[in-house]
Amino acid sequence: MRGLPIILVGATLAGCAATAEQPMRSAQKQQEYQQLIAGKVAGPPVSCLPTYNANDMIVIDEQTIAFRQGSSRVYIAHMPGGCSNLGRPPYTMVTKQFGSAQLCRGDIARIVDPVNRITVGSCVFGDFTPYARAGG
Repeated sequence: MRGLPIILVGATLAGCAATAEQPMRSAQKQQEYQQLIAGKVAGPPVSCLPTYNANDMIVIDEQTIAFRQGSSRVYIAHMPGGCSNLGRPPYTMVTKQFGSAQLCRGDIARIVDPVNRITVGSCVFGDFTPYARAGG
């Protein structure tokens, strides 16, 4: 009988681990996200962004970053495990690409306090899902 509670606890924990945690997103950020993908169709995920301009990056929440490419295409990157302090002032994201100038799955992003020059968080990029207007 002693083994039964341990099995139940293990099953409960396994059930919790299988549930994907939904990102916490303000109503304003949810609206911004919806506007970015409105009228666009998701394509298959890609492992690297074809081009990357930091000025076209939009932080949606601690797990989601959007990269605009003109008005007809946006890439959505999800950070597996989240990215603590992402998008919170005065922090900034610093990326380091390995092997190319492209931003790719597996690249590490550090969240840095630019005033004190200390790292306050870090995360890894997942795949990038392109959203484009139909026919574009």
